[in-house]
Amino acid sequence: MKVLLVNDHAAPVGGAEIMTLMLRDGLRERGHDARLFASSARPGGILGSADYECFGTTSRFRALLQTANPWAYWRLRRVLEAFEPDVVHVKLFLTQLSPLILPLLRDVPSLYHVVWYRPICPLGTKMLPDGTACRVRAGPACYRNHCLPLHDWAPLMLQMRLWRRWRSAFDLIVANSDAIRLRLQADGIDAHAVVWGGSPSRSPRGPLVGPPTVAFAGRLVREKGVDVLLRAFAAVAAALPEARLLLAGDGPERERLRALIADLGLSSRVSMLGYLPRAELERQFDAAWVQVVPSRWAEPFGIVATDAMMRGTAVVASRSGGLAESVRDGETGLHVPPDDVDALAAALLRPLRDRALAERMGSAGREVALAGFGEGTFVENFLRLYRTLVSKERAVDIG
Repeated sequence: MKVLLVNDHAAPVGGAEIMTLMLRDGLRERGHDARLFASSARPGGILGSADYECFGTTSRFRALLQTANPWAYWRLRRVLEAFEPDVVHVKLFLTQLSPLILPLLRDVPSLYHVVWYRPICPLGTKMLPDGTACRVRAGPACYRNHCLPLHDWAPLMLQMRLWRRWRSAFDLIVANSDAIRLRLQADGIDAHAVVWGGSPSRSPRGPLVGPPTVAFAGRLVREKGVDVLLRAFAAVAAALPEARLLLAGDGPERERLRALIADLGLSSRVSMLGYLPRAELERQFDAAWVQVVPSRWAEPFGIVATDAMMRGTAVVASRSGGLAESVRDGETGLHVPPDDVDALAAALLRPLRDRALAERMGSAGREVALAGFGEGTFVENFLRLYRTLVSKERAVDIG
């Protein structure tokens, strides 16, 4: 089978990109011809590995480009003519490639894999500036609520209008969690299936030794709740002076968080590791007794949680979004209310004070990850959907 994967970026800068590259590799390992179409934009300067590229940018002109990218349209048109894929699998397209690509998909079986809130929210977070959840449809409210400045609001409203007009080009819409499926449904978009993310298989970490260690991986942005984590860890460190915290990731909040670490007197106990390639991150996190996902926003899925479970690490996560589906409270980890410093500190202290509990939750998490959140399951689930799309197309042709 020939599969064209379409994504805004081809560099492994986030969960969507990592899983797209993993899917391409998994399909190729199974004998399929899978190729990736992406923009040339380089977030963080990290190189991508697309098979086909079109123009993209991270400059101030991005708001215009993501509304209507003619380079994406013309390049994808040529790729479709030359490659003739059996299926087109679109993941992210609203931050670089734009809705202009959608009319090109009307004549080829295609699915849209929704992995965040971007098709119903121009910011992709469904959060208001004060940190509360947004419950209104995208439109004038995005400007009235100060989510978007006027110079971005106008082109992004046009983008939303084009996406709504042309979304029927997709034969199938797939959500990456029940949480996303329900949010789409509330906005009038039916997701026909749910396919959870997949974490690469790996050997389990060794027995826990050394100081009780907490690990965090993610972009350093407000919605990830790293400031909440630091304030909670200050309470943890006061109760358990030997505890340590590893922060892996980069982003616009980096310097503010570094200053907060100093203000809280945690400089000797918190290590800011910056962006780490996956192999190095896994090596560093082998020492973690618990991995924390303290997100303020409702994580669409939260691949870092299932990565931790695959490693055999207990997870403390916000009780929201897809995290409530992947992390089993009291079994593979613990749930906490989002943005609750005291609850997060208390939850972290439980496995950090009880090595046996951390080991038990980590082992249970690994079993759950191997059974339902593995790379192989992820690839096979999409292969089944591809075959369904192709068989329907053939039935129409025969008819």
